[in-house]
Amino acid sequence: MSLFAIGDLHLSGFKPKPMDIFGENWQQHQKKIKDNWCKTITDNDTVLIPGDISWGLNFSEAKCDLDFIANLPGKKLLLRGNHDYWWSSVSRLNSMYENMYFIQNDYVDYDGKAVCGSRGWILPNEHKFDENDMKTYKRELIRCRLSLERAAKNKYDEIIFMMHFPPTIFGVKENAFVDILKEYPVKTVVYGHLHGNDNFTAGIKGMHDGIEYHLVSSDYLNFCPKKIM
Repeated sequence: MSLFAIGDLHLSGFKPKPMDIFGENWQQHQKKIKDNWCKTITDNDTVLIPGDISWGLNFSEAKCDLDFIANLPGKKLLLRGNHDYWWSSVSRLNSMYENMYFIQNDYVDYDGKAVCGSRGWILPNEHKFDENDMKTYKRELIRCRLSLERAAKNKYDEIIFMMHFPPTIFGVKENAFVDILKEYPVKTVVYGHLHGNDNFTAGIKGMHDGIEYHLVSSDYLNFCPKKIM
């Protein structure tokens, strides 16, 4: 039983959205994801999917993409991304699939470890950050802590944290998200959102202050799930 991660699947089964405008490597990316997934993942494994799952604008449009994921091997833990407009009632979502769990303000047990998560947002040191961003940023900080607190109440001594947005960028190691993560026994962070070679270098990676960070955008991983542990 192993833990893998891959984010930013950007599926569009209802109304196909060409993704190769973001690079030739996105051509037939859904087929690449399926082929690599089926070669890598078994039904005993768990896969973290930190957001930007489907381009569907509502659940009806996204359902074919969720069904596609559900039919792949393994258990899946999903988090909302900034393009997941279809994400609505989390209780409804969690009632629909036996092998998928949608995380929102809570956690899931994985082999005695807590998997927590919050979407995150762009950071105050980004040049396009405005007052509306600040409102969302502060709300996501609350959600981040809510998820971690629920795990802490059950005395988990190791936490895996999912974010869609990177917790920090451009080599800036200290910000409110990172500060919150350090308050809890977070050992591993996975995140996505970043695309293209110029942006891949922006996200924090590797071991920093006792936390190991993984960028798992699908194009960064060449559309193959990455083994986390």
